[in-house]
Amino acid sequence: MSKIMINAHTADRPGGSIRRVVPSAPRWAEFAARATVWTTVPSGLWRIAFGFGVPVGFSGATAARYAEHQPGWGTVYVVVLSALAETLAFLTLGLVRPWGQVVPRWIPLIGGRAVRPLAAIVPAALGSAVLTVLGISALVGGWSGNMADPDSPHGFAALVMTLAYLPLVAWGPLLGAVTVDYARRTLGRG
Repeated sequence: MSKIMINAHTADRPGGSIRRVVPSAPRWAEFAARATVWTTVPSGLWRIAFGFGVPVGFSGATAARYAEHQPGWGTVYVVVLSALAETLAFLTLGLVRPWGQVVPRWIPLIGGRAVRPLAAIVPAALGSAVLTVLGISALVGGWSGNMADPDSPHGFAALVMTLAYLPLVAWGPLLGAVTVDYARRTLGRG
């Protein structure tokens, strides 16, 4: 495993710099971080299609309720939700890239400063826990209950929706694994 040298300004010593050697992320962590980004893409595309009025299988009162807002504020909502999910998933790459240890210089006020490991570890660990619980609960009970609604997609439309949302179940565990590796490397316990 190679090591990278980090030069960064610290908050407690303006203008000063520290040098710390942080091991590079292992290949499996790089792969897991990239996979995390891709877990949100299928559901985002499905939601955006739904938001622009593509028939995705909803019927009855549910279809009528959504039809009055799409396109419209419903479209804006699903596009923003999809962009937010993708942005949060993208932040996982910071746990395996140098910008997860030193804030890029182009960011105003804090550019070039070292990222305190716990400032990345705590939100990532909490996010991983929440996403894992949500994924497990969707698999165990929530998904089948929603699909039992007579207005929910059935047949091929249900299969497409399921395949679009199923990768989200992996988001929490992948983020958790990458977070543990980041903690091990940055806190010097490796």
